[in-house]
Amino acid sequence: MVTITFPDREMEKKAIGILLRNFSGRILKNGEHIVPEQALEALALKGIKFTVKGQSTYEQLTTVRDIDSVAV
Repeated sequence: MVTITFPDREMEKKAIGILLRNFSGRILKNGEHIVPEQALEALALKGIKFTVKGQSTYEQLTTVRDIDSVAV
């Protein structure tokens, strides 16, 4: 998983449309997106501009996986 950002809100909206249909990931409160590496090629092929911040940190990834169970 890698962390990416987009240059503006319009580009981000276009990217989210592509990402939601094809990949799992997460949007952080600070505007960064955690996506699988395969998503980078898909975004680039669609002409979406983005900046790779680097590999996602353990802390970022554990927030994706940590889901409290709820008794029903």
